[in-house]
Amino acid sequence: MNEHKQPDKPSPQQESVWDYPRPPRVEACSAHIVVVFNREVIADTRRAKRVLETSHPPVYYIPPQDVQMEYFRKFPGKSWCEWKGHARYYSIKLDDKLAESAAWSYPNPTPDFAAIKDHIAFYAGPMDACYVDDELVTPQPGGYYGGWITRNIVGPFKGEPGSGDW
Repeated sequence: MNEHKQPDKPSPQQESVWDYPRPPRVEACSAHIVVVFNREVIADTRRAKRVLETSHPPVYYIPPQDVQMEYFRKFPGKSWCEWKGHARYYSIKLDDKLAESAAWSYPNPTPDFAAIKDHIAFYAGPMDACYVDDELVTPQPGGYYGGWITRNIVGPFKGEPGSGDW
């Protein structure tokens, strides 16, 4: 982290993203995760996995059985994460609304991330709403990252202006 920005101090009910590990870890999450697109719930689970990584808010990966996959189309291209492997991207189309490259998954993750194989993660920005236990999330800043910010998570977060050298 650059010398001008210090980690926010969490309250006892909060987590600091600066206490998250690097390399990241995956953990089971029993929170109620809901994703709404074009006024329809397209994902609803209490069986998500969350990935925690230093300087990033959690990314929630939802089992495909809890996602309305009929609205998903593979999006061309992929990316590579040094920890998780190659990601596949999806566009979501529901009636007349389209969000390109709005979700992703890891079809063949590295062994440490086998728990998220084929699980779906969503960019919160293109969705109507994403919720963690009925709390509307804020997308991680910057557009590239897919973390979800809730009131129990404090930063500063990778993706904010000036965070490029973290």
